[in-house]
Amino acid sequence: MSNPKPTFVTSNKGKAREVELIFRKHKLGLKVFYAETLEIQSGSLLEISVFRALQAQRMVGGPVFVEDSGLFIHSLKGFPGPFSSYVYRTLGVEGVLRVLGDKDRKAVFKSVVCYFDGLREMKTFEGNCQGKIAAKPAGKGGFGFDPVFIPAGQKKTFAEMSVEEKNRLSHRSQSVSSLCRWLYKVRRQRT
Repeated sequence: MSNPKPTFVTSNKGKAREVELIFRKHKLGLKVFYAETLEIQSGSLLEISVFRALQAQRMVGGPVFVEDSGLFIHSLKGFPGPFSSYVYRTLGVEGVLRVLGDKDRKAVFKSVVCYFDGLREMKTFEGNCQGKIAAKPAGKGGFGFDPVFIPAGQKKTFAEMSVEEKNRLSHRSQSVSSLCRWLYKVRRQRT
């Protein structure tokens, strides 16, 4: 039985780079298809990912996966959460810092990957990275809220880290690595 490479559907080149490196680390093949998918209005990253995976599979065919993530700030009751990309586009990093003000800075970055083979197999994988919001943006790398997120136990923001450093710690690395381990296990069972 053949095991086609899964296709990662995303519109974010930075995210694609991170995912490609994770797949390479796990010695798995990957295709990337750059496209926008509609994002439903939901308070659940899981629901958003499932909806997007179904769209992605119709666009591309074959096994696909998508990744959705959000920054959840504890003192803002989880804001911006699943609406992080919209909030980033409208308020930006500085706007979120203004909203946060001098409130507690604890936060968690969450990631959900949804894999769908187009036939019967749909699986989701989650990752979390605890941390805090920096007082001001720092770093030129990464994307989105990376310039203000400092993972627990670290002194640098994600944007100050190399892709490899970020992938050792990030929420996305956890969810995508879980997908890779599952793909490896499934492929071994089928051969």
